[in-house]
Amino acid sequence: MSLTASTAPRRPATRIAVTSGKGGVGKTSLTINLAVAMARLGHRVGILDADFALGNIDVMLGLTPRQHLGAVLDGSVPVADVTLEGPSGVRIIPAGSGVRSLTALDDNRWQRLLDAVDQAGRELDFLFFDTATGIGDTVLDVVGLADHVIVVTSYEPAAVVDAYAMIKLVTANDASKSIGVVVNSARDAEEGGLVFRQISLAADRFLGRALRYEGHVLEDRLVKESGFSQTPLIGLDHPGPASACIRRLASRLTSARQSGGPWPARPAVARPSSVEAPRCA
Repeated sequence: MSLTASTAPRRPATRIAVTSGKGGVGKTSLTINLAVAMARLGHRVGILDADFALGNIDVMLGLTPRQHLGAVLDGSVPVADVTLEGPSGVRIIPAGSGVRSLTALDDNRWQRLLDAVDQAGRELDFLFFDTATGIGDTVLDVVGLADHVIVVTSYEPAAVVDAYAMIKLVTANDASKSIGVVVNSARDAEEGGLVFRQISLAADRFLGRALRYEGHVLEDRLVKESGFSQTPLIGLDHPGPASACIRRLASRLTSARQSGGPWPARPAVARPSSVEAPRCA
């Protein structure tokens, strides 16, 4: 191996923001399980809980942090001091819970967040941002830090409308931002494709932009079981249909990093009329 090859700097982590607009669509659960699935593919993965005031990723994983991201944003400690090791080696950067002062970040805290993201990304291949619910300024600012945005929705009409609203605002901030859509808790592939086509047609007509269909995650009773046991769905002894969908999605997301190609790996969908809902198994 040449000296040049051995001393080449690591590429910084690919940053993926997972957001939704509406709560209750399984955004955080999807983030955790995607991260675990990608780690099991051999990648170094981290999750930054970007719901700074009402974070719950540590709770969902049964972790007990001594400090959280609030201490980093206050300048008390570096991000490495609050980072925990989660399932399959996923690095977890927990947020506070019930910390009103973190609902909005001033300039100093924002700069410390940028520094923390850079520091964490030096040791990772992928860094997820699990955003807060809603379309507030802090959520949109965090989304702006990502290389790719995954908007999670479901068949529920309110979730579809809020997903489109999020896409509209992200596009207004950065029309070139790569955006994908995941339809969670779908009854079948046809339902997932239908939901995506509704959103994609609106984005094409009113925003003049194409969206990526990342795929759907099937409805699965084991999702609730994994929540009660504080164990990722991917880690259950008897995986169900949802975990198969998530593994496929994880493989798709990691393919650009593996090939060294541009992000995203697959070209954006040019016209929603040509979209077919891929099966996840």
